[in-house]
Amino acid sequence: MTSNVQSVTRDLVLAALSKVQEPELHKDLVTLDMIKELTIADGKVEFTVQLTTPACPLRGKIESDARNAVVSIEGVREVVVHLDASVPTDGRNRGLIRLPIRNAVAVASGKGGVGKSTVAVNIAVSLARSGARVGLLDADIYGPNVPTMMGVNNMPPPVGGKMLPAQAHGVRFMSMGFLVPQGQPLIWRGPMLHSAIRQFISDVEWGELDYLIIDLPPGTGDAQLSLSQSMPLTGGVIVTLPQKVSLEDARRGLEMFRTMEVPILGVIENMSYLELPDGSRMDVFGEGGGKALAEQSGVPFIGCIPMDPVVRKSGDDGTPVVLSAPDSPAAKALVAAAEDLAAKISVSAYKSSNVIPIQMVE
Repeated sequence: MTSNVQSVTRDLVLAALSKVQEPELHKDLVTLDMIKELTIADGKVEFTVQLTTPACPLRGKIESDARNAVVSIEGVREVVVHLDASVPTDGRNRGLIRLPIRNAVAVASGKGGVGKSTVAVNIAVSLARSGARVGLLDADIYGPNVPTMMGVNNMPPPVGGKMLPAQAHGVRFMSMGFLVPQGQPLIWRGPMLHSAIRQFISDVEWGELDYLIIDLPPGTGDAQLSLSQSMPLTGGVIVTLPQKVSLEDARRGLEMFRTMEVPILGVIENMSYLELPDGSRMDVFGEGGGKALAEQSGVPFIGCIPMDPVVRKSGDDGTPVVLSAPDSPAAKALVAAAEDLAAKISVSAYKSSNVIPIQMVE
């Protein structure tokens, strides 16, 4: 007796997957060449979806949509979907660095005390926890707090004339805090700052990185200019408090990026509110300022980070809050900010590419 069930072919599977959209890039998985290692045997279809970042906030939806599309093919009895990731490069030439850094993102603020370093550290650790190769450059020359927040006091000894970054929580990082005795102030003019920042870029053996997160000093001075001249940036992120004074300074930082022709990836509002024991919220520094700044400036608003004593304690203890208290509202907000940032970087890289890869059907 002849069966009427059609055989499952590669063409049929790719045709089904060509109807599945990548939600951020607004193209289908086949056109984006995201389907890898496709095998078909006795009605079992197995393939890998190669995401543009391991921190993809919509990975669950992509996996579900791909599975459902293939399950609907007549003759398919089992579908196995694997998720992998390959972070695209922004295409910028970083000639000072021997090994490739695919994306470099500066985290800035117009003024100090807004929690910029806390945000930078937790974004870096969140990206690393997702499986990305991440570096963190503490370019806050005058207030290098990253070693404390990462729980490391010393960097490894140099090898072959190159400085080796310290490592903690899956992140490679470098800071002026390793090179200056604790408590000693840095009283440097522009040329010395420029030289130090260039050394942090060219004389550190970073290795291959998907993301280099750069914690800038507050303000709009020599360090920011030196960095932009030495390291082409994928984009910049502005951290602000909701209060008016902070917003005015944050706007200066935002305009600084525009003057330096650095794409602005978005605004993060830190210490947005304090959640009280009865469940109500206290707006300690005002309300909605970060979102208003983003809207007025025509840039994305990435999100709000609530105030929480556990954030301060985690930083003091050297274990960032996304690791020490992952279920806290602040940690969840920081992880969401990291995922949103990773998605924006992928979209930016895709838009800057002149070639759309096509999956060939055999």
